[in-house]
Amino acid sequence: MELWPGQRSPLGATYDGTGTNFAIFSEAAEGVELCLFDEDGGERRHELYEVDAFVWHGFLPAVGPGQRYGFRVHGPYVPGRGLRCNPNKLLIDPYARAIDGDVRWDRALYGYDWDAPDRMSTDDSAPFLPKSVVVNPYFDWADDRRPNTPYHHSVIYEAHVKGLTMRHPGIPPNLRGTYAGIGHPAMVDHLRRLGVTAIELMPVHHFVHDERLVKLGLSNYWGYNTIGFFAPYSGYAAQAQPGQQVQEFRSMVRALHAAGIEVLLDVVYNHTAEGNHLGATLSLRGIDNRQYYRLVAEDPSQYYDTTGCGNSVNAGSPQTLQLIMDSLRYWVQEMHVDGFRFDLAASLARDFYEVDRLATFFEVVQQDPVISEVKLIAEPWDLGPGGYQVGNFPPLWTEWNGRYRDTVRDFWRGEPSTLAEFASRICGSADLYQDDGRRPMASINFVTAHDGFTLSDLVSFNEKHNEANGEDNRDGESYNRSWNCGAEGPTDDGGVLALRALQRRNFLATLLLSQGVPMIAHGDELGRTQHGNNNAYCQDSELSWMDWDGADEPLLEFTRRLIELRGGHRVFQRRRFFTGLPARRAEGTPLPDMEWFTFDARLMTEEDWHVDFGRSIGLFLNGEGISDRSPIGERYADDSFLLLFNGSEIMLEFVLPPAEYGDKWQVVIDTTQPTGQASGGETVTVAAGARIPVAQRSLIVLSRVV
Repeated sequence: MELWPGQRSPLGATYDGTGTNFAIFSEAAEGVELCLFDEDGGERRHELYEVDAFVWHGFLPAVGPGQRYGFRVHGPYVPGRGLRCNPNKLLIDPYARAIDGDVRWDRALYGYDWDAPDRMSTDDSAPFLPKSVVVNPYFDWADDRRPNTPYHHSVIYEAHVKGLTMRHPGIPPNLRGTYAGIGHPAMVDHLRRLGVTAIELMPVHHFVHDERLVKLGLSNYWGYNTIGFFAPYSGYAAQAQPGQQVQEFRSMVRALHAAGIEVLLDVVYNHTAEGNHLGATLSLRGIDNRQYYRLVAEDPSQYYDTTGCGNSVNAGSPQTLQLIMDSLRYWVQEMHVDGFRFDLAASLARDFYEVDRLATFFEVVQQDPVISEVKLIAEPWDLGPGGYQVGNFPPLWTEWNGRYRDTVRDFWRGEPSTLAEFASRICGSADLYQDDGRRPMASINFVTAHDGFTLSDLVSFNEKHNEANGEDNRDGESYNRSWNCGAEGPTDDGGVLALRALQRRNFLATLLLSQGVPMIAHGDELGRTQHGNNNAYCQDSELSWMDWDGADEPLLEFTRRLIELRGGHRVFQRRRFFTGLPARRAEGTPLPDMEWFTFDARLMTEEDWHVDFGRSIGLFLNGEGISDRSPIGERYADDSFLLLFNGSEIMLEFVLPPAEYGDKWQVVIDTTQPTGQASGGETVTVAAGARIPVAQRSLIVLSRVV
């Protein structure tokens, strides 16, 4: 087969209908071989003799979709200088649009000789490495349209492709655990009826199952171990043909978009699956180690690690920045995703070794006409020095608000001295986001996520129970701000079970009625449990899969009611922070846009925030105090609400505020009730100045009757 010169751009394997162009960057290389594999594993090599600007390239006529391939890079192997080229190691194309299968662990995958680590290994790794796959770029998107849901209208649903669908009775068995399962009408209907506007998928970039986990009979279930930034993980594909996972993923996106649901991806650009200096050589390490990874300046044989995973991607390198940005644009333009959540995003913000909000990565994102227009969510921390950066990301970004999670957990479990911060968090965390020009939607509010207890476990366990992970319960966070409500784990005590159910509703109500963008962890609306395991990263089993048959239907209805209430009222979706001032000064002395009350209807003073008050507080939200205007310039108006929080251990009688705030109030949510509906299903209306009992550890929401 004759190799033509081809083109240096685009990188990767590009099929044009007549053949495929192959291009790979390597400044360290002295030679590059393109390796094609047949169905039996037979290998044919082609030397890429054309090189421009360190891009090695060639075109092969008649090579098309489904062709499996890899690269071998010839060059210096001098680990002490950060150079780790080894032509005995087949390498995955960093730009591969599809990757076929999983790593089969063997010593041959390592670039060094196990018996003499300073010496280069001569074993061929090709039989054990998954192959890159040429894909057909064409897909019929038909009339696919992005929902483009504004942040302030968004409700995000964090989910795992397999965990969400593996036990769903309405999805055919052959589609469970797959992209097709997510796009199945039964799954789409659940998301639509729940009312969420976006699904945030845990990592779907092709990842590697760690050798240690495989030997233990476990897996890298969460997927935070990327090796292919362009390729959907093949293990989530219902179809077995190489490359078909790309079209299946696109079909899933198209189905979700048709239901008005955005698709966000949890992406891991901060490290790769190649690990530390003793890790395997699978791709970037063997292509150009010094370009793609942060190395220790004093000893380039070692990796500078701010991720806890052995290496950190060098986002300060132009070639690495191009890889990341090309990947992001590909997922937006070719796969139609609507945004990204960046794992350990502080690692990408490190120029040299310090976290810098003006880092090159942010500058590139800011000016990019494609990426700057989609949702960008940061996990604003990493494990390096100064890595906790909540509130410090640039204005274009939103952030997982870890301080929201911690404060809301502390309030409902009864920790002292949280009232003032609790008030700040549920009002959008202005102290974190207002100074740099951001708005309440910069705060992605959450109480639970994939990392940690589920909502049910948060109210059922004081301690983690991770014995199944094979690390003697040493892994996972030990300080969870959880409370088991009186018994550790499963119990038959009716009082404990009732309190746990109440606490779940308190958390959900607080989350969904706070200013900012709420994020629900998949299954929390159904009462999902992991039996106290707060680090199920390696548990691809019923422990981590959703139990649809055991769903808590009243809790599901409660969650639906809350999302519907939020979605129907702008007062819960404010685009600007509260000011405590009237919105319409010209009309006299109108009410402020919000007000805080003690349980006896006194306006909170500065001194009051330092007094316990039985861990209770009332919040008035003025529907006529919204400063936003409609597209034609009219000022929005909404119903007004009272939120009465009682975090104490006793029932309290709240006095409703004076008549100027409202003559009559109607109870719309009561967390003591299984579905949130007022007792007996009746509409309960109370007058200004009346006393309304709020049960211990509960929340009541009232709407002003006009």
